[in-house]
Amino acid sequence: KEPLTKKELPYTIAMVALDIVAPILLMLGIARTNSANVSLLNNFEIVATSIIALIVFKEVISKKLWFAIALVTVASIVLSFEGAGSFAFNQGSVFVLGACLCWGFENNCTKMISNKSSVEIVVIKGTFSGLGSLIVALIIGEHIPAIQWILCVLVLGFVAYGLSIHFYIMAQKDLGAAKTSAFYSVAPFLGVAFSMLFVGERPAWQFYIALFIMIISTVI
Repeated sequence: KEPLTKKELPYTIAMVALDIVAPILLMLGIARTNSANVSLLNNFEIVATSIIALIVFKEVISKKLWFAIALVTVASIVLSFEGAGSFAFNQGSVFVLGACLCWGFENNCTKMISNKSSVEIVVIKGTFSGLGSLIVALIIGEHIPAIQWILCVLVLGFVAYGLSIHFYIMAQKDLGAAKTSAFYSVAPFLGVAFSMLFVGERPAWQFYIALFIMIISTVI
């Protein structure tokens, strides 16, 4: 794959900056609202990515894909709903929606450079976005954790961030930002599956309804 050039510099800078801001907004949101609310609102990233891809980057989105995205959103709502009152629009909700909007733009910026070396893109995202977040954490008074936690985070980051983004960029090249984002939304179901396998948790009935809807949307 060809390396990045000056032509891709604006998208690269925007990608890094948005990848610094989005997680910080998400953490602020998590601190101010409940987990069901965050899980539900976080799926707005799919909608944001698709609308931005359509309006700003002129990506063609078919009616079938819009229908699939709608089903994914419904499935995510079913999966996230924990009872009456679990969804409450508050200050935390605003932060989470802001994070999703940032990731929507970031997904599209990444799509614009996805024809370049995915390894180089992952290294740039990991190095500079991580460094930016670290600087912000130090400025607000956070402390460096113990070495064992640093090692654990490095291993987790290699799999959940490095490999994940590498495969995501490869998918974006062929599928586009909107469709890749729609497929990426199966992540909550994989999380539940891993919790069943490794932690012994058992999902409620909502999960199986949401899984059925998600299967239909994936086929579409």
